[in-house]
Amino acid sequence: MGFDELRNTVRGRVLAAGDTDFEQAARPWSVAVTQPVAAVVEAADVDDVAAVVRYARGAGIPVVTQPTGHGAAGGVENAILLRTGALNRIEIDPAARVARVGAGAQWGAVQAAAAEHGLTGLAGSNPVVGVTGYTLGGGAGWFGRKHGWASNAVRAFEIVDAEGRAARVTADSDPDLFWALSGGGGDFAVVTGLEFELFEAPGLYGGRIMWPGERLREVWDAFRALTSQAPDELSVWFQRFQFPQAPEMVALDVAYLGDPEAGRALVSVLDGIEGAVSDTRAAMSVAALGTITSEPTDPSPAIGRTELLTELTPEAEKIILGESVAPLANIQVRYLGGALSRPTGGAREAMPEQYLIYLLGLGLPQLRDAVRGKIDALVGQFSGQITGQKPFTFLAPGESAAAAFDAATLDRLRAIKRDRDPHNVIRSNYPVIG
Repeated sequence: MGFDELRNTVRGRVLAAGDTDFEQAARPWSVAVTQPVAAVVEAADVDDVAAVVRYARGAGIPVVTQPTGHGAAGGVENAILLRTGALNRIEIDPAARVARVGAGAQWGAVQAAAAEHGLTGLAGSNPVVGVTGYTLGGGAGWFGRKHGWASNAVRAFEIVDAEGRAARVTADSDPDLFWALSGGGGDFAVVTGLEFELFEAPGLYGGRIMWPGERLREVWDAFRALTSQAPDELSVWFQRFQFPQAPEMVALDVAYLGDPEAGRALVSVLDGIEGAVSDTRAAMSVAALGTITSEPTDPSPAIGRTELLTELTPEAEKIILGESVAPLANIQVRYLGGALSRPTGGAREAMPEQYLIYLLGLGLPQLRDAVRGKIDALVGQFSGQITGQKPFTFLAPGESAAAAFDAATLDRLRAIKRDRDPHNVIRSNYPVIG
């Protein structure tokens, strides 16, 4: 299939199979995922986005939008992969406490710009994750317990609809579409920009403290004690690590949005666990939020799976603590609750589950089968304790949007999809209609 017409229409690069740099341009952030797309378009501006959608609609080709590809799932055969990374403007209105960003803006850059004014967005743990995809999927980050889902902070979406028309969508101008875009994924329009609320950041205390695996029980008990009485300003994540050619390690990551001295006092119980091999806890700027977990910022062959637990039963605790992490690299438990469990105004509804379990391994050829087998085995052990629901942004290849929404919400999302995009031109990584 030739794309000369598209090349003659858009300002950005158009790459098709066989072109130099095509495979690199089509590769998502997780290099364990294959994307056999027909073409890649690197949009230079909103006009390019509109031209791509109009072309795809006329040609009967789906469009999959990925600023960074962090949520890539495969399943994009013969699609046009629309890269919106160049739409990366960031404007901060400190008086209104509002950010206006393009579809290619990443959280690290937004946090740095907001921090200059003593403000913060509702960012996740990785600074190179795109704001748009994260927010369209709900977005549960470090400050979610205090301020809720990132999608709830959105005031307006800048979009190109399925007919290639640009528009601004608010809760007043188009309630149904605004509701669907607020945590329902990217199936309903190509989002080219966001306007969202920022929050005061009076201070931040955060970091990671890590111990040898022999301290597993003590660290787990501290995690349970901290989370049993944590104020909404405090988030605590438990980690078990198995780094290559190294003994197992255990860690706690903490982030307290408020006076750093108050945060230090809240987690002072951790000072009593001896043998720490590293401790990065300190007062920090919200611009440095992405450094807490030190997640990879370069593409990697990750294989992950997420499940939600309403509570940590003795049976669940035994599974989390009882087996070696290997061949996985990480078993993570996040404490949720707070504002994440309260009613919302968008498709990303309240999440009653209090704990998120994330299983992560490397998708290297020599490890891939063992990693997947270990993940399947652990999930099988959790059977009957996990709810089957999970945040949209934590869906993994092979899963579907049905795991992120209850039946009524999914039905409403599908109805809006059929109404706004009857030809199913625009596809998210996890489409509400297959």
